[in-house]
Amino acid sequence: MATAQTHDDFPQAMSVAEYFALSDASTDTKYEYARGKVYAMAGASWRHNVINSNTNAALHGALRGKPCTVVSSDTRLKVDSDLVSFRYPDLLVVCGEPNFVEDRTDTIDNPTVVIEILSLDNALQDFNDMLNDYVALPTIQSYVVIAQNEAKVMHYARQSSGKWLYEQKHGLDSTLTIPSLDVTLTLADIYETVTFDQADKAE
Repeated sequence: MATAQTHDDFPQAMSVAEYFALSDASTDTKYEYARGKVYAMAGASWRHNVINSNTNAALHGALRGKPCTVVSSDTRLKVDSDLVSFRYPDLLVVCGEPNFVEDRTDTIDNPTVVIEILSLDNALQDFNDMLNDYVALPTIQSYVVIAQNEAKVMHYARQSSGKWLYEQKHGLDSTLTIPSLDVTLTLADIYETVTFDQADKAE
């Protein structure tokens, strides 16, 4: 997850219509909409992008032949929790056909799995806000959070009872199983070529 930037002009309170008008007019900045406010999204670090590419590739291979598609952060997610939000998760997996909303082909509301790469700055705030949003969306069966500064993956899996099971995986020799997709990923694949001794320059 690329963190929200702090500018003098943001966050701003806007209606959904105003948010889409701003987003459509922007050519170089993405914006998220959370609980009535708009946030400019910061650029991602090199490490973030490598982890994203690795995870995307691993999922793409694991899902071959299955009715599920993995897409990256250009697809916007509408979440109706206590108030409507529009998020840009790092990766989404949709099983079956995408359900486009708001008369747009860039915005959906029916992912099966959401994956975020935890930013190094404002990590706790981002984590808590997005967790609350994502667990409220009924189609989501797994929410996966990947750390940037160590080989660690956190996984929230929805159970048949509706409750969520939480687990952590540590170390490059660990594996992550996502039952809703019937796939297993290795942390070695997720963190391939990633080193943990360099400070990230971007959020």
